[in-house]
Amino acid sequence: MIVGAISRISGPVVLSEGMRGSRMYDVVKVGEQQLNGEIIRLDGDQAVIQVYEDTTGLQVGEKVSNTGLPLSVELGPGLLSSIYDGIQRPLPLLAEKSGSFISRGVTLPGLSHEKKWEFKPRVKKGEHVVGGDAIGVVTEYHLEHRIMIPPFISGTIRDIYDGEFTIDEPVCTLDNGTRITMLQSWPVRKGRPYRSKMDPDTLLVTGQRVFDTLFPVTKGGTAMIPGGFGTGKTVAEQTLAKWSDTQIVVYIGCGERGNEMTDVLTEFPELLDPKTKRPLIQRTILIANTSNMPVAAREASIYTGITLAEYYRDMGYDVALMADSTSRWGEALREVSGRLEEMPGEEGYPAYLATRLAAFYERAGRVVCLGSDERKGSVTVVGAVSPPGGDFSEPITQNTLRIAGTFWALDTSLAYRRHFPSVNWIKSYSLYLDQIKDWFATSGFSDWKDLRAQAMYLLQKEVELQEIVQLVGPDALPESEKAILEITRMIREDFLQQSAYHDVDSFCSLEKQYWMLRVILSFYDRVNQAMGKGVPLTKILKLPVKTDIGRMKELTDIGKIKELTIQFDQAISALEAER
Repeated sequence: MIVGAISRISGPVVLSEGMRGSRMYDVVKVGEQQLNGEIIRLDGDQAVIQVYEDTTGLQVGEKVSNTGLPLSVELGPGLLSSIYDGIQRPLPLLAEKSGSFISRGVTLPGLSHEKKWEFKPRVKKGEHVVGGDAIGVVTEYHLEHRIMIPPFISGTIRDIYDGEFTIDEPVCTLDNGTRITMLQSWPVRKGRPYRSKMDPDTLLVTGQRVFDTLFPVTKGGTAMIPGGFGTGKTVAEQTLAKWSDTQIVVYIGCGERGNEMTDVLTEFPELLDPKTKRPLIQRTILIANTSNMPVAAREASIYTGITLAEYYRDMGYDVALMADSTSRWGEALREVSGRLEEMPGEEGYPAYLATRLAAFYERAGRVVCLGSDERKGSVTVVGAVSPPGGDFSEPITQNTLRIAGTFWALDTSLAYRRHFPSVNWIKSYSLYLDQIKDWFATSGFSDWKDLRAQAMYLLQKEVELQEIVQLVGPDALPESEKAILEITRMIREDFLQQSAYHDVDSFCSLEKQYWMLRVILSFYDRVNQAMGKGVPLTKILKLPVKTDIGRMKELTDIGKIKELTIQFDQAISALEAER
């Protein structure tokens, strides 16, 4: 074992002498209290270490011992419903061991090594297996947790066992003597391998109209949610975690306030998953690295989270990873970079900020998994960004913009008007529209892209008209343009606005979204027809059916939404007959 000595301390960054033979990203134990750290720079026999814990009281001359292993996570049964810190230490066990505040130098395994799991084999003696093959399953809550051959290992099964085992006990032995347990360990900074990456051509259904209909993200895609303070980033991320069309959710609270993570911890066990009717926490892994925790562990937390997500992806599941927020992660990079006395880039961020961001988002994707059978899994990454003062020109937002496929820009003025989700429909965009139009067509919504294009045209036209209204007033507009202003108000208030806390409206099925938008746009077309026949716009807008259209979001029966097209057609036809 390589043992050195501390020669310099600068906050979370420690310089150690006598570390010749060490490798980059080796995990080390620092000082008498055995603080957890990671080597981030080597120069001769000197190693620069970022320490994942508070370095208060650490002294020059104390020992530093190298474990020889990279920062890794434990993968196996027991991950679901777990709550970890940034380096996969279980927070409930840390609380038991050290009380309200985490003691320094405490090292705990990420998974229970005593609990027994019932292993059911899926392969037989004599079968040839390769890395990624599922040799058996363990039931983890409602989920089938597939026990896989680790990557880069292959052989013929000599023995396969059935029964209850801990994660350390072998459940399979290969002909070359390799013993397979239910536990895998994987370095967090290295992406897990797969056979091939697929095109992002399948919609990730979130149940949020502004996301699914106007600015969709695909399974295996990437999205970013930038917004200033109070615009609803965290609520949007939590809503996506609750309702997204995935089997697993990894939620990373990276540098966020403790009360926000407390909301997640108290709400998720109580909320029922609409698909399984079980507590949502049973398909969720939480990584809580709040703003008062050591800054270096914040930098590691997103790598820990995405490695856990890739593990479930390799089983053939769809995983949604919520990173809230990557701005706090960037700030951790900036602080450590400053301690290292590196040349600062824009606004003090390190020059390699864009590279690190790209490397993280690149680990998203829909893939064909390793193994003999054709399993497909995906990791969808949604990153919240907290630009200071809502300034979208700052480096984290701009660098993420170059990478993310979907951009959901949260608007402070919309949030002040209590329009949630406060997504600005003019600034936002999705690069996946052409790739998923066939998916919408096969799902029964062949004219989805046309409806979306019409809605976006009207919303953009409204911005132009509002400038005229502010100059000369609404009365100067012709009837046709007054109709546009009224219809866009309906699109904004009756379609795009959605309450995350409403019993019915918190989740909106894709079919309901489609028919709601179709009803509003059909109403607009019918209004134009009637005005062409001389019916005044004011008379049409006084029809009771217009109020019914505004209440569509509260309906659960899609048949009643479809009937609205007949009702307003009959009502407008009656006005035409009066002419």
